[in-house]
Amino acid sequence: MRNDCYNQIFNIVRVRINVLEPTPTVTPFQDATMGPFLAFGLAVIILEDENGYQGEAPVFSSYTNVLESCFLPILLHSHGVPYEEMYSKLYWSIRNEGFRGAAGALLGQIDFALHDLAARRANLPLHRFLGASRDHVKVYGSGGGTNYTLRQLEMEIGYFLDKGLDCYKMKIGKDFGTNLPEDVERVKFVRSILGPGVRLAVDVNQVWNCEQAMRFLDLTSNLEIDWIEEPVHSAMFDQIATLCAATPVKVSFGESERTSKLFPTLLNAGVRHFQPVPTQIGGVREWMDVRNIAQAAGIDFSSGGYSLYTASLMTTAGPECQVEYLYAIMGGLEKYFAVKPEWHDGGFLLPDIAGVPVRVDWDYWHRAGKIVRTVQWDASSIVAYIPNVIL
Repeated sequence: MRNDCYNQIFNIVRVRINVLEPTPTVTPFQDATMGPFLAFGLAVIILEDENGYQGEAPVFSSYTNVLESCFLPILLHSHGVPYEEMYSKLYWSIRNEGFRGAAGALLGQIDFALHDLAARRANLPLHRFLGASRDHVKVYGSGGGTNYTLRQLEMEIGYFLDKGLDCYKMKIGKDFGTNLPEDVERVKFVRSILGPGVRLAVDVNQVWNCEQAMRFLDLTSNLEIDWIEEPVHSAMFDQIATLCAATPVKVSFGESERTSKLFPTLLNAGVRHFQPVPTQIGGVREWMDVRNIAQAAGIDFSSGGYSLYTASLMTTAGPECQVEYLYAIMGGLEKYFAVKPEWHDGGFLLPDIAGVPVRVDWDYWHRAGKIVRTVQWDASSIVAYIPNVIL
């Protein structure tokens, strides 16, 4: 039975952000529009209630201005208020910052941390707190940086095949989308390594226009591509609709969105694979709204981001829904955790611990001096919320 976080009361007395020292990527990694990534970091927001219970979530540590001006004045001065009411105040406090950008993502990260806190208070794993009946979730392998050599592609694919995964997604759009011939050859090579029993998807990271995407799909029409991800800019709905109508290959979008309210528009445009990120959309309930839209429409559903956290929510979706695991980055980040989901039967098996399925090894990171920044707030350092609009 699902517990309802929104009927609970959170008397938050302390908020802290710890920024951990970046760890090297498994392989230096580049996609169509960003990179190369040589290292990747983790910042964690920690919310503590009056009884010492804590909730944690990965957080965008660069957005402390929105945190201090909008969210903390409400979080630290709303004692005795049901979370349904508090969430509404948090939500509308960012109206002028916009619901589709960084402020919306930060709202979702706070909401995720509060769900973790509620699950820990109930002494339940977060996925059980949310009503999941299973402890396992399928995973698809992700990587294939546009900078990878063929040998690096082969090695990464071998890693995923050894884990029993049945789907691999690679990056295309090499050289900011200008090297289509090499994209095609790399995809042909990957398909030859995967063989017919493993699905292949490609991720363009928004760099192309509709004509370029169609040209690629024409040149790879015999390679059984399962989906093409963000082939054009995520705000170009006209081109999204044109592309979806022109190709039988499933088109996926969603990881760039911060609100569930945009997904019906994507569905109407013909998108057939939704990919909201739990810690980058405006809360657990908004993520579940997208899950429900996908389920009702009979389309594919997956989520990425910080995969070890994401896994807890994905167990509440259908058994074929998958968590994205970007090995080059996430594999390096695993050293942060003393407890985490473990590989099992083509997916993750979640640990039986209260709250989120990971535990940052805080003792180690403190002893090693690898917490590079800590910021902390309480009610004495933050005044109560007063709407302030600067035009």
